[in-house]
Amino acid sequence: MKNKRNLALFLIVIFLFTLVGCGKADKTDAGTATKDSVVIAMDAESEPAAGFDPIMGWAAGEHTHDPLIQSTLLITKDDITIGYDLAKEYTISPDGLTWTFKIRSDVKFTDGVPLTAKDVAFTYNNAMKQATETDLSMLKSVEAIDDTTAVFHFNTPYSAFAYTAAVVGIVPEHAYNAATYGKNPIGSGRYILKQWDKGQQVILEANPNYYGEKAKMKKVSIVFMSEDASYAAAQGGQVDVAYTAPSYTANPIKGYNILSFNTEDIRGLNLPTVPAGNKTPAKKNGETYPAGNNVTSHLAIRQAIACAIDREAIVKNVLNGYGSVAYSDSVNEPWENEAMKVAYDPAKAKTILEADGWKLNAEGIYEKQGLKAEFDLLYISSNSVRTGIAMAVKEMLKQVGIKVNPMGSSWDQISTLCYETPHVFGAGSHSPTGVRSHYYTGKNYASYSNPTVDQYIDEALAATSVEASYPLWKKAQWDGAIGITPQADSPWVWLVEIKHIYFAKENLNVIDKKIHPHGYGWTIVNNVHQWSWK
Repeated sequence: MKNKRNLALFLIVIFLFTLVGCGKADKTDAGTATKDSVVIAMDAESEPAAGFDPIMGWAAGEHTHDPLIQSTLLITKDDITIGYDLAKEYTISPDGLTWTFKIRSDVKFTDGVPLTAKDVAFTYNNAMKQATETDLSMLKSVEAIDDTTAVFHFNTPYSAFAYTAAVVGIVPEHAYNAATYGKNPIGSGRYILKQWDKGQQVILEANPNYYGEKAKMKKVSIVFMSEDASYAAAQGGQVDVAYTAPSYTANPIKGYNILSFNTEDIRGLNLPTVPAGNKTPAKKNGETYPAGNNVTSHLAIRQAIACAIDREAIVKNVLNGYGSVAYSDSVNEPWENEAMKVAYDPAKAKTILEADGWKLNAEGIYEKQGLKAEFDLLYISSNSVRTGIAMAVKEMLKQVGIKVNPMGSSWDQISTLCYETPHVFGAGSHSPTGVRSHYYTGKNYASYSNPTVDQYIDEALAATSVEASYPLWKKAQWDGAIGITPQADSPWVWLVEIKHIYFAKENLNVIDKKIHPHGYGWTIVNNVHQWSWK
């Protein structure tokens, strides 16, 4: 086993030396990087299949991050409120159906052509036609009134669009080709994509004509790796920053600090709220999937699960302390509702079940009218944290008479099965629309539907500003009588916040103040332009 690990490390070192040249040619002396370059090992799943094209979904969806290569109309600030980038200001009509953005006049693409409102309109009008994670279904059209004014026309009010405008990068109408842009993007952001070796690495270089803060890091090399390979690369000193998982921190690496970042990367369980035999609404490709679960469709089961799981124990034993308890997918965000919290109380879990007519059978499993409190639990088998959580949930629910059968698989398979089988989900974004995607009728993996919750979500989206929407998002979670909290409908049980952990060379000053969204990956480089070597 040791020989195999040593061979793997040797091959990775050779691979990296060849790829990013982080041997002697890129060093001022052994083990010390040049003052303006950095090499980062990133999760292999972070590599965008469609390339670096915002029209095709780059930087959007649940794994939101600053696009780096392109500029955006707005930004999310460190506290996840909205700030400005290309836009100098924006206004919303009283009916919420027209947004007018006034943009800067001093921005140029890297080919020297000025960026105008026509490029903004072109980007959004084309992105609206694509089936990607970028939800633009609320838009009707976008038009350029003049070079610095873009007007967005909406089908329906959508206050959360400010968060969408913070991740959709603007592409140049004059140089856009759908077949090639993702591989060779022209943008106006902080960095230029100089090289992309698919399946291996990306090399970014600072844009010398960027209109904002100048980058200290002139060259950023990103290599895509598995957890094992990332750890081995750091052991060999071949990367400056390496993403990792909690289990690897038990064996620190000489010359590296362990960095831990607060996140909105939450793990939880979807609990289908309808009986088996149902179907999902048709997806974008027209397909439907089996939905519903005869056990979790019982409210008492869902409420019992919510208070039967020891979240603190999962943080300690699965995350090695690199995390915190979570009760929603909106931890520390402006729309989080404190009512989502629930105390760990296994005795209460049993009381809830017994009050609903469940009785312990000879196997120690609760049963009601011939139905056992037993269900399968899906998890991504290649992910050590999700595996650990699934096993912990199994043991904890066993103590309250609920039998869980963990089933490891790949996301490709799970994505079609999880509407009928609970799954250890990862979630969390820089947008309140996470509440909509998890709880709105016809939108969620739990097949959950509540007209009152839907109404609050509709009202939040119709608010006159994104700030005015925050109290309504909170009411969608709990208004004092109705909601999705553990004491109410409990269609999801949120468990823990995952800290994003990296090994970073001791003499590297990594700046990262913004809460990370779900998914390891590009968020780590949101502030890479501010990093420096000591």
